[in-house]
Formats: sequence, structure tokens, C-alpha cells
Amino acid sequence: MQYFDSILRKACAQRQTIVLAEGEDARVIEAAQRASNDSIAHCILVGDAARIHKQARLSGCSLDDIRIEDPSASQYHQRYSQALWQLRKHKGMTLEQAESQTLDPLCFADLMLREDDADGAIAGAVYTTGDRVRSALQIVGVQAGFNSVSSFMLMLFEAGHHDPKQAMLFADCGLIVDPDGAQLAEIALATAQSADHLIDDEVRMAMLSFSTDGSANHPMVDKVREATELVRKQLPQLAIEGEVQLDAAIVPEIAAQKIKNSRIEGRANVLIFPDLNAANIGYKIAQRFGAAAAIGPILQGLNRPANDLSRGCSSDDVYFLVALTAVQSQA
Repeated sequence: MQYFDSILRKACAQRQTIVLAEGEDARVIEAAQRASNDSIAHCILVGDAARIHKQARLSGCSLDDIRIEDPSASQYHQRYSQALWQLRKHKGMTLEQAESQTLDPLCFADLMLREDDADGAIAGAVYTTGDRVRSALQIVGVQAGFNSVSSFMLMLFEAGHHDPKQAMLFADCGLIVDPDGAQLAEIALATAQSADHLIDDEVRMAMLSFSTDGSANHPMVDKVREATELVRKQLPQLAIEGEVQLDAAIVPEIAAQKIKNSRIEGRANVLIFPDLNAANIGYKIAQRFGAAAAIGPILQGLNRPANDLSRGCSSDDVYFLVALTAVQSQA
């Protein structure tokens, strides 16, 4: 994947430490070894040390350059338990409960991130998305200036029929079901930040709708207009179009017909969908009918990068997410 190569180069240029909560999983071990061999990241596997070593032998993987943290035997357990207790005692958590919960690899990995012992955290090969996101919200926390966490898909259009060949971000494809105008603006602001880190080009954002530049009036259109104005106020330098139909967002000739004085001129590389229905359907149409490569969903809006895998992921998926999380953490 040509466009992913630039992300790999960025990861190698400033090697970060990424902790993987499901260290006993063969896919995670294989990806960690590959990431370590390629100098993508320093990887930490969390889990039962004996089981990790056994699985590595079965998978033919070397753990020579990979650190293992067993929560039950880690020197960090007591410090992390204290940190979790301080964080959650206002919710009624006792120190004993914190000590027990810190034995859980997902909790331990996110505490490692919170306590600055890692730069990014990954889970989801075994844990559910709900468990993963809940842990990230409770332990890693939401970034200042944001009220919620959203997600994006990195879409790579580089098949022979794709014109132009490019990387794009689609959001929010995984978390916020029906955002209001303020939430949609937050999704757009977080995605602009993500795109700035990941795309080697000017960020050109389209706030998608079934209406273009006032061609229709409806509450569903109004929220897109509201979100666009909120984004413009906070990021006046951003090239953003809204509300805009998909064809006018990505086809210059159609943009020229439909929009006066367009700032993106039909060359959007970031698409913000009005709700999860549209976003989820949209990225899967691009992936399945259009043969685009889809990587994600990637979480955004957290204090630190804490990302989610699919339980059906491959070792390649884990490797790509290690690289993306490493680049996110560089910022």
C-alpha cells in the first residue's frame, strides 16, 4: 500500500512505545515482532508471561526485542493501582478493587499509557469494542476542548481504476450514532487534527449532506450547516465545504457547476458524514464496490492514542494499527 508507506516512514522516524493489551494472542505477537523488526515501534505485550512465551514458540516468533509486562508480577502494579484508585475513588472504588482491576491486561495497558510509561495503547483483538472504549474513556480520558470521542477510517484509493490515487479520512464511522450540530463539529475538528498528522497534503474537508450550498432545507441539513460554521470559527484557515453532496465534494467539474467560490474545488480528502448510518454504509461501499483499502476505525479525541481492533483482525491489521498509533502519539 503506497500511501501507507509514508505512515510507516513517519513511525520509523520517531520510534514510539506501543503497549498491546492482548499479548497472549498469536496475531498480536506476530504483529509486535514485525513492528519491532521493522523499527516501527517499541512494543510491550501485556499478559501472562508464560502463556506469551508459549504462544510465541508455537507461532515461531522471537521475543528478543519485545518487552513483556505480566500485571500479576509487574513492578508497576502497586503504582498503577494507586493511580486507578485516585482516578475512580469519587465513583466509590476502593483501593482493593483498584488492585484487583489493575490485574486486567486492558486496564493495566491503559494505565501504562496514562502514567506515561507508553505512548499509545491497542486492544480489541479479544476485548469487545464496548470494553475497549469504556476503558479508554475512564482511564485515558477525553482531550481538553472535546466532550466526546469519535473515530475515523483511513481509506486508501490506489487501485488501477482510482483517479485520483490518494489517502482519505472518513468520519465518524464507528461511534457516535446521530450527532447534533455541536457533536458533528467536534468530529470534524478531531478529524482535521488526525488528517494533519496522517495525510501528506493540505487537509480539504467536506461536510456531507443530501444538499449542496443551500439547494435544500431540512433539519438534517441544518445541523450540517451549523457544524460547518462552528468548525470555521475554530479553524478559519481550514479548507472546508459544507453542506455539500458527495459528487460536488470529490469531482472538480461538478463542484464548479454547483458551488460558487469553492475552497476545496471538488478535491476533498476528508469526508465528514452526517451520522453513523451514512458513514458506515459509505466506507463499506467504497471498500466493497470501489476496492478501497479501509483501515480502522481509529479513535480520536482522547488525551492519548488508545485504539481498537476488530476481534476478526489479522496480524497485518494489528501491524498497521501499531504504525498508525505510533504516528498519532508523535503529535
